[in-house]
Amino acid sequence: MNQKTFDLSFIIFSIIIAVFGAIVGMQLITTLGITPNTSIIGALIAMLISRIPMQMFYKYKTLDNQNLVQTTISAATFGAANSLLIPIGLPYVLGMPDLIIPMLIGAGIALFVDGFILYKVFDSNLFGSNEAWPPGIATAEALKAGDEGGQKGKYLGLGILGGLVGSYFAIPMSAFGVAFIGNIWALSMFGLGLLLTGYSGALFGVDLNAYYIPHGMMIGGGIVALFQFIYVFVSSKKKVALNDTNHEYTRTQVDVKKGFGIGFLLYIAGATLLAIMGGIISEMPVWQIALFVLYAAAAALIHEIIVGIAAMHSGWFPAFAVTLICLIIGMLMGFPPVALALLTGFTAATGPAFADLGYDLKTGVLIRRSVTSAEELFGRKQQFKSAMIGFGVAIVMVVIFADSFFSQDLVPPVDRVYAATIEKGVTGNVGMLLFLWAIPGAIIQLIGGPKRQMGIMLATGLLITNPMAGWAVIIGILIRVIILKVRGPEAENTMFTTAAGFIAGDALYSFFTSIWKVR
Repeated sequence: MNQKTFDLSFIIFSIIIAVFGAIVGMQLITTLGITPNTSIIGALIAMLISRIPMQMFYKYKTLDNQNLVQTTISAATFGAANSLLIPIGLPYVLGMPDLIIPMLIGAGIALFVDGFILYKVFDSNLFGSNEAWPPGIATAEALKAGDEGGQKGKYLGLGILGGLVGSYFAIPMSAFGVAFIGNIWALSMFGLGLLLTGYSGALFGVDLNAYYIPHGMMIGGGIVALFQFIYVFVSSKKKVALNDTNHEYTRTQVDVKKGFGIGFLLYIAGATLLAIMGGIISEMPVWQIALFVLYAAAAALIHEIIVGIAAMHSGWFPAFAVTLICLIIGMLMGFPPVALALLTGFTAATGPAFADLGYDLKTGVLIRRSVTSAEELFGRKQQFKSAMIGFGVAIVMVVIFADSFFSQDLVPPVDRVYAATIEKGVTGNVGMLLFLWAIPGAIIQLIGGPKRQMGIMLATGLLITNPMAGWAVIIGILIRVIILKVRGPEAENTMFTTAAGFIAGDALYSFFTSIWKVR
């Protein structure tokens, strides 16, 4: 990779593409409640730009630079929408406009810390580059197919066509494609969770959410997962790695320790600053302020770990739902409404950017395949720079346009859910229900072990209401098993590329139809 990639023209183009991504992200999160995967769009733009017969665009012919472009637009999209606009939208909905600026500063700090931690721990035995990270694979396959053509281009093209057609008929093709790529045990539990949530009312006459079953399962699974993380970290035995293969990790235990250690300290600093700016220091006793700061920092860290695990295995992440769990626990701890608003926004700011940067770095690993460890780390550092440009642009765009959205009463729909929860309060035996359902979640996670993440993935499915995605995952797994049984391991490459096409096609369809609906 050229050391001179980040010249003035490249930085200007990166800023322009990031502005586009941030605007699209904010528009769609407020009108439709979703954030599109703009990585594919960024890759296509870079490929088109590279074919303009002018010298200034020749640099975009390289896959490395195209990868940097998609990293920038993706970071800007998720950064602006999920990590910034959602946190500052909550004080607006709650009628606390004086908290918007403090929340923006706190969320901005959390966003950058979130990205820093992922950068430091990516390709460790906790978050390996050899794990699925499905959207990252889809983007890499799109870039490579555009560069190589041939058989790879044909199978990817057929997959994209299948993804577009399936999505038109409301089939979740991303979920279908993921079934051919990820860990079968993890995805089976994910699909089971999706189906249970979708049909529990019809089959059993029970609303799982009313009894906080998904939330409790995630708490139990999350607690065990954290202990498993610690066990993997402190053990030097290769057999306990999350991905037990011959893969040579480029991040050591020292890197992981620095990433999570420095990140946690920065979260404490951010939470402290947020408490001061938010004015809760004058409203709570010292012990409760200390508890707030420690819990906010811990919740931010745990939130990104759980979201990262789900994203790594399935390409889906329950960021909204896990934030809601952190809020409910905060309510059980007795924090006042202002503190709860700040806590929720600070927690929501972490996770999505962590997962999205993981996808982007996975794309980079596939693009840079067969390079030395030093070259891989250098390429990853370049991507981190691109992500920082995207995050910086996201903050500027939110500062400029947030008032415009709020003046039209346009806020992310999930903010109204958080606000209603804070205003309603926790009543009855919620704490007992969470405790009871945490037990089976913990047991399932323990049985599956750190490699399969069965408890986390079951809870992820339970927290998402999309039964069609459940069927897509289960059917996809069955087809995958049959193909491998009939044709053997040699069919894996073709199946892999086609599946990436399904994911890419679904992403393209979702993006363009979302834009059309906004119009």
